[in-house]
Amino acid sequence: MTLDADRLEADAPAPAPESQRARMGRAPVTTHGDLSHLALSLFLERGFDKTTVDDIVQAAGIGRRTFFRYFASKNDLPWGDFDRLLDEMRAHLEAVPDDIPLMDALREAVVDFNRFPEEELTFHRERMWLLLNVPSLVAHSTLRYASWRQVIAEYVARRLGVGVDSLTPQAIAWSCLGLCLAAYEQWLAHDDVDLLELLDASFRRLAAAYTGDA
Repeated sequence: MTLDADRLEADAPAPAPESQRARMGRAPVTTHGDLSHLALSLFLERGFDKTTVDDIVQAAGIGRRTFFRYFASKNDLPWGDFDRLLDEMRAHLEAVPDDIPLMDALREAVVDFNRFPEEELTFHRERMWLLLNVPSLVAHSTLRYASWRQVIAEYVARRLGVGVDSLTPQAIAWSCLGLCLAAYEQWLAHDDVDLLELLDASFRRLAAAYTGDA
């Protein structure tokens, strides 16, 4: 990976137009979650491709170096603190007793991964709309999806006593990702459905298909 020249610039906020200075008078935004939320609002207001890192740091009242301490690129902003969430899902799976059926364990872990406080759901819906509809983010998402699938594959491989790169763990990991994406699309298309219920139902149907009970 090449070093982004933007990171070499001084840690002073980029100059802001007069109309934006009042907004910058508030306390600087300095958490993963808050910075991601602010960026989501700008992306939806102006369009992802038309929103620059300068726009974001101006609105947040921080410098470019501070921005890059939190996020490697603009494309990472919609993902929020994704690495922490992955660590939590891995820890969740490691704590599951081995007598729990494999697909039940995966279903519960994925549902828990997508469990957000009520006040966060609007941001999560905005996030998923962008990730599924903005071409540059769709391309970037393949890297994040690979990390997510790896957590699933590692758990399946341990449970089955096979290599993580063998067919079954990889097939199940890809299947789980497909179930999630299908549930997200349904959630975004219908305001009256619950994401966790969609995910739960999708995984139950796949489990039934695997066991011949569908």
